[in-house]
Amino acid sequence: MPDERRQYAELAELAGSFIHEIKNHLSTLGLNLQLLAEDFQDPQNQRERRALERAQRLQDECQRLVEVSNDFLRFARIKELDFQPTALSDVLGELLDFFEPTARQANIDIKCHLPADLPRVSLDRDLFKQALLNLLLNAQQAMPGGGHITIQAKAISDFEFRISDSSDKSALRTPHSAIELCLIDTGKGMSPEVVTKAFKPFFSTRSGGTGLGLPTTRKIIEAHGGTIEVESAEGRGTKFTIQLPTAV
Repeated sequence: MPDERRQYAELAELAGSFIHEIKNHLSTLGLNLQLLAEDFQDPQNQRERRALERAQRLQDECQRLVEVSNDFLRFARIKELDFQPTALSDVLGELLDFFEPTARQANIDIKCHLPADLPRVSLDRDLFKQALLNLLLNAQQAMPGGGHITIQAKAISDFEFRISDSSDKSALRTPHSAIELCLIDTGKGMSPEVVTKAFKPFFSTRSGGTGLGLPTTRKIIEAHGGTIEVESAEGRGTKFTIQLPTAV
């Protein structure tokens, strides 16, 4: 393993252990705040009402820190993947079955157009579904009043496959056949400034967002030897384009 990758793996492991330690303390803090809130559940005066409100606000902050910690662990600990030759239609079918109730409740219509003869791709199914779920949730948040998501794919032949474990920088890319997967929404879109920061860790335009959903998605796609790009315009929706090498 090259020194740079080894140092990154060690840092990711250290960060993961640190976050786990923080989560343990947050669990203790959250439990005590819950007990404190229960003590003031029936406030008798203004002072007790203020105490209850403060305990509840602190509970909310603890929960948000737990969510940020969980997102960070998913981001930091993408290491060894279990690759299997996989039909993209199977993975998308499983994911859309899971997401469909959420889409229906949010008044979102999803259309999926996949050629029957798409070549298989080497995927870690669970991680790849997580990456796509992040994109679907991003689209949902961009369409608070409902809208449309279109998923389409095609085979391409001019993809440059990144050999992520090569120590020879001149051999990092080699020609390869691939599939191109696009997810298009009719949401509010993003400004050019936001687009340039979309994959930056901890950047979010959504109140309460952790800013790790899209960075995690990109990290997963790149761990598969692929690429992801975004095109967007305010008021005109967003398009994410993923390219993945086909299974050898």
